[in-house]
Amino acid sequence: MKIGIFDSGIGGLSVLKEALKKLPNEQFLYYADRKNVPYGLKSNDEILSFSTHAVKFLINNGAKAVVIACNTATSVAINDLRANFNIPIIGMEPAVKKAIDLKFQKVDTKNALRTLVIATPVTAGGRKLKELINRVDNEHLIDVIALPRLVEFAENENFDSAEVKKYLKDEIMKFSPDNYSSLVLGCTHFNYFKDSLREILPASISLLDGNEGTINKLLSELERLNLKETNKQSIEYFYSDVKVKEGSELARLDRYLARLDEMLLIE
Repeated sequence: MKIGIFDSGIGGLSVLKEALKKLPNEQFLYYADRKNVPYGLKSNDEILSFSTHAVKFLINNGAKAVVIACNTATSVAINDLRANFNIPIIGMEPAVKKAIDLKFQKVDTKNALRTLVIATPVTAGGRKLKELINRVDNEHLIDVIALPRLVEFAENENFDSAEVKKYLKDEIMKFSPDNYSSLVLGCTHFNYFKDSLREILPASISLLDGNEGTINKLLSELERLNLKETNKQSIEYFYSDVKVKEGSELARLDRYLARLDEMLLIE
């Protein structure tokens, strides 16, 4: 049995990267819904339909558990997916609690440094993120901004061009970066831009994502249900329902994974 990892596109490779590190004896199915990317500009009904189809496909191809490696799909569809499928469904959650905890470790609690969450429009405006912030942000120190173009940039392997850096600078400078202690990457696609973000932001701002927490949750569920394997690690890739076999596309995926190795060195 295998572990399915599903994203609207290539953002979830950052979650796969974490899973490969922590689960060396598992076989993985990676499903990028490239036919319908980006999800962040779709309606909730469309996102629920796409997500349901993807999870069903992964289960039909041997998935014993599925990670929804997409904050947007998690925000819209996670409750329905868990109600409709009888396997562990692990969702993404922006690392806002981690940001709050880190703030109290890094600065005097009297110094009310803020947290900025960057996300897709659906995640930024969704009920799930609002409920999460209301639960952990007692001092109202979290701000949220939608950056829809970053998904398009990532899907086109456009990571650190002048166009990307101008877009990031124009949007983030609408806030006052010196007032922030951390920036939360609320979309898995955004992990590819850590170098460009680091150029723009003060060195004191931490860049945080929810990947490690998501895979830790997956690991605990596999252990709880006695579902861990002792196989040789492997990965099969799918673009929507089509298995990726072409050398050029496999090379493209390798480039993304190599870039993620570089981004992991940036904090």
